[in-house]
Amino acid sequence: MTNAETHIADLARLVEAAPSSFHAAAEVARRCEDAGFTRVHETEAWPQGPGRYVVVRDGAVIAWVVPTGAGPLTPFTVLGAHTDSPGFKLKPRPTTGRDGWLQAGVEIYGGPLLNSWLDRELELAGRVVTRDGTEHLVRTGPMLRIPQLAIHLDRQVNDGLKLDKQRHTQPVWGLGDRSEADVLATLVDGACSPEDVAGYDVVVADTQQPRTFGADGALFASGRLDNLLSVHAGLCALLDVPDDAERVAVLAAFDHEEIGSDTRSGAGGPFLEDVLGRVQRSLGADAVERRRALAASLVVSSDVGHSVHPNYGERHDAANRPLAGGGPILKINANQRYVTDAVGAALWNGACERAGVPVQEFVSDNTMPCGSTIGPITATRLGIRTVDVGVPILSMHSARELCAVADPWYLRQAVAAAFAG
Repeated sequence: MTNAETHIADLARLVEAAPSSFHAAAEVARRCEDAGFTRVHETEAWPQGPGRYVVVRDGAVIAWVVPTGAGPLTPFTVLGAHTDSPGFKLKPRPTTGRDGWLQAGVEIYGGPLLNSWLDRELELAGRVVTRDGTEHLVRTGPMLRIPQLAIHLDRQVNDGLKLDKQRHTQPVWGLGDRSEADVLATLVDGACSPEDVAGYDVVVADTQQPRTFGADGALFASGRLDNLLSVHAGLCALLDVPDDAERVAVLAAFDHEEIGSDTRSGAGGPFLEDVLGRVQRSLGADAVERRRALAASLVVSSDVGHSVHPNYGERHDAANRPLAGGGPILKINANQRYVTDAVGAALWNGACERAGVPVQEFVSDNTMPCGSTIGPITATRLGIRTVDVGVPILSMHSARELCAVADPWYLRQAVAAAFAG
């Protein structure tokens, strides 16, 4: 297998292990610990000095490498990404149904392409908290389906499908009387007693396995590429950072990006600032030295972007047309929805050149306003220079997204070069 094929196979394994943000954070922490990182907890004192560390806050995870020569003025290079994906979240009193069907009450999370979730075998996954305060990671495996209405009952469906977000998105999960069934019992399935569940954060996830396909196996389809693809690239690069690096390398994978990031585990919260502050204090930095080190630092905000769509080419800028397989994209927006500036662009282009990978630019057509990323949020909160990058994909926010096999490997190599300084 080529390096890109080996990398994509490992990305597939991470995606399968991470149906929810909580599973993603746990999987990153597990892989870090297996590689020799020390797991630390926010409520405890942290080790001082050089080392490799990882900390989890709910569905977010931060891991970092403090090199042997680090001091008060050592700068950071941060790869910022997110663990959550758009979809559905389980409501309170979730067991519903009618006409002999058991259904689960779900609420839309973020901005999913609703039609892409129809007629798929889905699962529930996330965390439950029992009355004694214990957290349990749970997942059901294939259990639910959002069934589409047959064309015989809607003859105009191919002229335009419109889904009511409340009435048409509630999945079925069995047959019977809802008064005699409990979706939570199936969810916890031995992890704990349903009567002991005091709270839960549970999402719906697609269960179809990631796979490569197409001519020469050049394409990769998977759920949750937005944004486990970037989490995985950053993790792989971080694990290879040497002990004598010149900068503190950090992977910051936040939760809740798809709903605005303004939570304790989102990029708008204090998680990264808290971690960087504790690292700097462990290195003996005073207040002025901390600001000096941050001024010399860099955040690489990595999230997927839009490849040119062959069926909708007019939706893209005429001159800037990123292609799948053409390498990572540098995201640019005049209104700072992406915070790339000239200095950040030069730093990223230099990293790609050192890594030997191609790079291309993304800018929106003026009639198609772009979304945003954690980049502007992190830059505003910390004042660290930030550059927005990513991998071009198709079907963004679909239950199953598509990229070129080569691009996640290109991103991993470019991030490794950025970590190197």
